[in-house]
Amino acid sequence: MSKQFPRTLVGNVSLPRLIIGCNWISGFSHLSAAGDTMIRQTHSAPESVSSIFEAFLEHDINAVLGLFGVDNNLIPAVNLAQERTGKKMILMDEPIINVDDSQMARAEAKKKIDECAKHGATFCLPLHSCVEQLVNKNTMTIDRLPDYLYMIREAGMIPGLSAHMPEVVQYADLNEYDVETYIQIYNCMGFLMQVEIESVATIIQNAKKPVITIKPLAAGRTTPFVGLNFVFNTIREQDMVAIGCFDANQAVEDIEIARAAIERRVPRITNRNSPLETSVIKGVIQD
Repeated sequence: MSKQFPRTLVGNVSLPRLIIGCNWISGFSHLSAAGDTMIRQTHSAPESVSSIFEAFLEHDINAVLGLFGVDNNLIPAVNLAQERTGKKMILMDEPIINVDDSQMARAEAKKKIDECAKHGATFCLPLHSCVEQLVNKNTMTIDRLPDYLYMIREAGMIPGLSAHMPEVVQYADLNEYDVETYIQIYNCMGFLMQVEIESVATIIQNAKKPVITIKPLAAGRTTPFVGLNFVFNTIREQDMVAIGCFDANQAVEDIEIARAAIERRVPRITNRNSPLETSVIKGVIQD
């Protein structure tokens, strides 16, 4: 059995510093329509998804971040992985909620939040596209956010914020909103980041709560070695990285690269294939 992956505390819940992301399971490649189709066709049933979860659980990486109300394979895959491994997974749900300022919209939002609790979510982080509708840069507030955070607490879950806008992290801290963590895009290429990498790095360093960084490989635009080393060496020990994998082999490789980045060592992984494996490709000269 492999040793446990490093962990942190979020809202008094122990979480692995590497979190299972679901974009490359649910069909969001950020590359092309063909890429999305490839993912959906490969993961059209819970079995293939469970194999990825099981690879992470082998290292006690037991937290999964995704849209459980959108991808109907996720909950069955979680149940299958738990049954096969005997290990409990921590669900971090990102519901899509109606944030219109009306009684009907609030009722719809509450229903979505309650659904997160019913399927076993520990954390509830309303999706960035919903939260960011409420951001007011002039007043540096997230208007009416406390209403939804209260709903999350009332449903028995820990509130967090999904965010692409860096201001969400800052305004959450400034106004002392009841959140225990927040998501932020962070990668060495600046992919989908709304300001310079250095600015987001500073925001993460100054955040009052642990940050979940996402898109560490810029949706496949950089390699796991480069992307994970950059992120893990520029965030704090309490912060986390969410990474999506297409299959169990990728998961195993990414786990080793992430662990090596934290331990400041070279990862023990197999070299990529090459039609002519010279000493330069291998990295060593053999006698």
